[in-house]
Amino acid sequence: MTGYSLYVITALVLMFFASAIRILREYERGVIFLLGRFWKVKGPGFIIVIPIIQQMERVDLRTVVMDVPSQDVISRDNVSVHVNAVVYFRVIDPEKAIIQVENFFEATSQLAQTTLRSVLGQHELDEMLAERERLNADIQSVLDQQTDAWGIKVNNVEIKHVDLDESMIRAIAKQAEAERTRRAKVIHAEGEMQAAEKLLAAAKQLSEQSEALQLRYLQTLTEIANERSNTIVFPLPMDMIKHLINTTKD
Repeated sequence: MTGYSLYVITALVLMFFASAIRILREYERGVIFLLGRFWKVKGPGFIIVIPIIQQMERVDLRTVVMDVPSQDVISRDNVSVHVNAVVYFRVIDPEKAIIQVENFFEATSQLAQTTLRSVLGQHELDEMLAERERLNADIQSVLDQQTDAWGIKVNNVEIKHVDLDESMIRAIAKQAEAERTRRAKVIHAEGEMQAAEKLLAAAKQLSEQSEALQLRYLQTLTEIANERSNTIVFPLPMDMIKHLINTTKD
C-alpha cells in the first residue's frame, strides 16, 4: 500500500504541475485572476497558472476582420438603402477587454451596426455613393472613441455595398441622363457664344479695312471657281465698284 500510495501521489503531483503549465503564442496574452480578483496580464511564452487559486482568460491580439450585416438605412433625403460594411479592429488592452465587457467581439459587432445606421442617416444618398472615404473615416472615428473603454482599437472601416431599390435605380438613371443632356446643351450654347464673339470680332476688323474685305471677297470667288460648275453668278459689292471708279478717275 505504501508503494501504491506513493505512485498515486506522484501521479497527482505531476498532473497538478502539468495543468498549471500554459504556453501562450506571440499574439496571445493571458489575463490572470487570483481568487477571483484581477492579478496581472502574462505572456507570451511559458507561464504557470496555479489551479483552483488562479484562472486565466486567453486574449488574441491580432487584427479581427468583422463583417457588419446589411443594415436598412434611411438617408437624410428620405431614401431607403441597404448598406453593409467590414470593420478591422484589435485588442490593445487585454485587461479592459475581459473585465469591462462580457463579450468584446459581440459588443463591437452590435455597436458597429448601430453606428453605421446612425452616421449614414445623417447624409444624403449622393454622399453615400460619392464620398465613401469620408464616411468610412467618420464611422471609424465614432467606433474608436466608444470602444476605447473596452481596450479595443478600431483601425479601419470600409463600406462594401450600397444597394438601392429598382425604382430608385431607374430614377437615378433618369437623373443622370437629364444631367448629361443639360451639360450637352450648355456646351453647345457656350460654343455658339464663342463662335458669335469670334465672328463679331472678324466683322469689326474687316469693316475697318476695306482692302481686307475685298481680298476676302476675291478669296471666296477663287474657292467657288474651284468647284465643278459651268456658271457662277455672284454679286459685285458697291465698295469694289467705287474703288474701281476712283482708280479710273485717277
